[in-house]
Amino acid sequence: MFKHTDLFLKDFQTIVNIDSSSDHLPGIEKVARFFQKRFSAIGLAADVLFQGNAKVPCLQAVSDHGHGTTGNKDSAKNGREDAAVYDLMFMGHMDTVFPFGEVEKRQFSIQGDKAFGPGVCDMKGGLLVALHVLETLEREGALEKLSVCVAFNGDEETGSTNSKEWIRSTAKKSRNVFVFEPCRPGYRMVSQRKGGGWFHVTATGKEAHAGADPDKGINAVVELANQIVAIDKLNDPDRGTSAQVTVVNGGDKVNIIPNQAVAAVDVRIAQLGEKEKVERFFNTLCDNTILPRAKISVQGQIDRPPMETTQKSLALLDLIIDEGKKIGIDVTSIATGGCSDGNFTAALGTPTIDGMGIVGANSHRQDEYVELSSIPVMVTLISNVCKSLISGKS
Repeated sequence: MFKHTDLFLKDFQTIVNIDSSSDHLPGIEKVARFFQKRFSAIGLAADVLFQGNAKVPCLQAVSDHGHGTTGNKDSAKNGREDAAVYDLMFMGHMDTVFPFGEVEKRQFSIQGDKAFGPGVCDMKGGLLVALHVLETLEREGALEKLSVCVAFNGDEETGSTNSKEWIRSTAKKSRNVFVFEPCRPGYRMVSQRKGGGWFHVTATGKEAHAGADPDKGINAVVELANQIVAIDKLNDPDRGTSAQVTVVNGGDKVNIIPNQAVAAVDVRIAQLGEKEKVERFFNTLCDNTILPRAKISVQGQIDRPPMETTQKSLALLDLIIDEGKKIGIDVTSIATGGCSDGNFTAALGTPTIDGMGIVGANSHRQDEYVELSSIPVMVTLISNVCKSLISGKS
């Protein structure tokens, strides 16, 4: 079992106590520099990249020790570039949802068998699992037999707008992807995620006096209310599709017919085939107004495909389950409605397993926590999985 938990906890305190909200790029870069130094120390070529128009700091660390092959059959079949293929892609994000200054309010702390702090679960603990797995493999002489690429981005919590093409291009060159989002309590990893996106539906009408001249107005709130009823019919639990109207605004004063109303809609899909159906529905709302002369406009899209299981991803999950049994834990998997960057990699056909970080819960909340007892378990488990993959190559 992993014997360097004290060092892990020291590292944990260091990176959790760095404010790294998605809009605080200096903090994200500081986290990236921490990992750059450590990955470089074990022989990986580590660089901080600045992705997209926003120049978001991202960490890339590459090892070609495993001599990834070029142009193999799997690459050709999946339409991937004729380039070096990594045995593994380790993926995670360095940004958190908590604003600058959150660390000052509640620094990293340990209470009993749990650790608390901004991003402790989502997902700085997972980043450290990835680091300590590779450091373990290096100490044991196994890293030189593995070709791996680490990709930690800095804008996952805001949709990975600037980094997703980099993530996709790296995944195309990888045989397997491990995503170090938190493992769920009970050692439940994530094998499926819904895809998702958002839509803003705007109804435009005409103002009028609500008491004296209501017939001269066009009530945008009424138009939008009818559209909301139609949107609600998109919900299809059997197909795993949900369309939830989450924010509605309309009208200014009680005695004025409102001329504008807006609804925000959160959409999730479990099957890729639902994407076209849902987007077509929203794109045709403007042709299906209820009130004469009312207008509807729509913005948005489904920008994350669903993470669906494949035979290869299930085989990878079976390997993890088998290695878990060897160290006395029962690994299972779940499907979840939440998205991660694993949605992008799985959609490319690269076998992807998510939830490879520390066991924890309450992400995006101030009572977010991780279970400290899971640190040696997860580092040992994933190290053993990596060694099993190495054995399978030889």
